[in-house]
Amino acid sequence: MSGANGGEPAAGERRAGPLIITEDVALLDDLLRLCAAAGADPQVHHAVPEERGSWEGAPLVLVGDDAAARCRGATRRRGVLLVGHDQDDPQVWRRAVEIGADCVLRLPDAEGWLVDRIADVAEGVGRPALTVGVIGGRGGAGASTLACALAVTAAREGRRTMLVDGDPLGGGLDVLLGGEQSKGRRWPDFAASRGRVAGGALEESLPSAHGLRVLSWDRGDSVVIPPEAMRSVLAAARRRGGVVVVDLARRVDEGVAEALAQLDLGLLVVPGELRAVAAARRVATTAGMVLGDLRVVVRGPYASGLDEQWVAEALELPLAGELPVEAGLLADLDGGVPPGAVPRGPLARFCSAFWERALADGGAP
Repeated sequence: MSGANGGEPAAGERRAGPLIITEDVALLDDLLRLCAAAGADPQVHHAVPEERGSWEGAPLVLVGDDAAARCRGATRRRGVLLVGHDQDDPQVWRRAVEIGADCVLRLPDAEGWLVDRIADVAEGVGRPALTVGVIGGRGGAGASTLACALAVTAAREGRRTMLVDGDPLGGGLDVLLGGEQSKGRRWPDFAASRGRVAGGALEESLPSAHGLRVLSWDRGDSVVIPPEAMRSVLAAARRRGGVVVVDLARRVDEGVAEALAQLDLGLLVVPGELRAVAAARRVATTAGMVLGDLRVVVRGPYASGLDEQWVAEALELPLAGELPVEAGLLADLDGGVPPGAVPRGPLARFCSAFWERALADGGAP
């Protein structure tokens, strides 16, 4: 998948694993076990490697307590962790300072944290994805259309993109993309997920369409996604970098609340009608309890006396823009052309301008 992260390995390709320096057999067994759990292939040495660049170039260095003295004088660098078993050794902090360690870890207490850190290395974690949620102010507001268009536009412009369908009662974003028959995993496969989900494995397992990955629903019975599963999946998606777009249900249950908590910003899509504004106010109040950056996208046509500024002021939300009408959108969908796929269309231009502004504000590259 093309991405905005330059020279990153392709999805699923492993990077170099951590450098382990120890002669403590029991500690080495534990560290190898944790590396295996994180999907990393470590290098093991008894002292600082003689090969030029091995110490400096390793993405992470795990120095055993027993090897700290042998690592004195090594080039100072970030990403050095001093690891051991002894919980009561008062000299451990002195040894950590001598080798310039970032922190001291004691096993087994720190195993969970260390697995995550090693997995970050194995996945090549860099800047997290800019994560944008789209939610309708009322039913039929056009939130799914906008979410799909944002994702299609981002992928076309070369960004690593994942589209997440967070509305189990919607029609399915894979259908909007024309990928309902594509092979890959759907939400029911992740409903029992707990803890860490590998970002690369998630990306590779999902259906691909129009240059992006999509996590949607199957055609079976509706499945409730527990907040733990939503947290694990979105955290994995964010670690891959690029952009993540989440289409959210208007009813904020525990799973939707967890998704809102992981967003960088949210877009509330509101038609220019009084009843829609009244309904959107309730959605905005609920979502705003979790999400700090919620903006409104207004869609015409407008009721008499209303415009996009009036709607934004009535909702007391920043205006992200006016969603343009795209002639022929329904015909395009019937023909297998998803929203945002026409580069010069008004919807694609709106999305392109949105990404330019959002990324300039400090989002992911």
